[in-house]
Amino acid sequence: MHHDLSADVIVDGAPLTTALLALNAAHEAELSPLDAPRLRHLVAQAFLAMRVGESCADADALLVAFDQDADYESPNFLWFRDRFARFVYVDRVVVAQAAQGRGHARSLYAALFRAAQDAGHDRVVCEINSVPPNPASDAFHERLGFAEIGRATLPGGAKQVRYLEHRIAEARQT
Repeated sequence: MHHDLSADVIVDGAPLTTALLALNAAHEAELSPLDAPRLRHLVAQAFLAMRVGESCADADALLVAFDQDADYESPNFLWFRDRFARFVYVDRVVVAQAAQGRGHARSLYAALFRAAQDAGHDRVVCEINSVPPNPASDAFHERLGFAEIGRATLPGGAKQVRYLEHRIAEARQT
């Protein structure tokens, strides 16, 4: 079944900000805490920041990605910056529980892969928690063609992550 999805680039607005913060808060264990000033900073630094929603104030799904030049100090982002000269890093992708199974994450990633390819990037990278485990995200990213390229224990030791890469260079050449 094909889903005709329109994903919108995120623009600042109080109702949308509230919806995006609520979506993030519902998945804080997998993502990280976020407040309005931090959300505005992330969107301003983003290579691509998109959301899916029925209206300009809805947020059924969210994707925020940075390229290597972003002003971002996440240890996961820095891990990739230490290893690659160019990349697009998925900082967060989340779908509201009520909107799962509709193809939103897949459509957001398709838009990201096109934007990365158009900008001349050959890799999209991300991390997935291994402790605590996130088997749904593991399976989803594997279906999209991501492969593990490293692992780390984050400061404080409460989280362990797997670093993944999706190569898009071959797609750009065809």
